[in-house]
Amino acid sequence: MSVAEAGRLGGQKGGRKTAETHGREFYEEIGHKGGQKVRRLIQEGKAREGK
Repeated sequence: MSVAEAGRLGGQKGGRKTAETHGREFYEEIGHKGGQKVRRLIQEGKAREGK
């Protein structure tokens, strides 16, 4: 097995394992946190434009 093949195999295994151990709620929480961060950054940008 080459290094590239091992890397591809590891990446696939890791993603599946995370999905199996954490489930849907884990990904929903991450998505919610990311959305809140984007909302805050947009508000900060608009506040700076207004000054």
